Amino acid sequence: MQPFQNLRVWQDAHALTLDVYRASRLFPADERFGLTNQLRRAASSVGANLAEGSSRRTDADFARFVQIAVGSVSEVENHLLLARDLGYLDSESVAVLVGRLSAVR
Repeated sequence: MQPFQNLRVWQDAHALTLDVYRASRLFPADERFGLTNQLRRAASSVGANLAEGSSRRTDADFARFVQIAVGSVSEVENHLLLARDLGYLDSESVAVLVGRLSAVR
């Protein structure tokens, strides 16, 4: 298996995670241990699962971690929609991030 940093999907997921961290900086302080934390953990989970899966010995093991990463993509999307509906992010920012999520998915 190649180093996970060479995987285009990992590169895209990593860039998306950085953007999610930036976007969630302005969430209310009382969300630090709620939505902010959940969103960031889900976003970072995508790349982490791709990295972990790439180090496995079989394609089947790698595929299992890819499926977990896809689940995390859906979790990020859910949290972004919630942040939009709570007024923490504007619709345009969420649309851009969700579009990038679709590319990672």
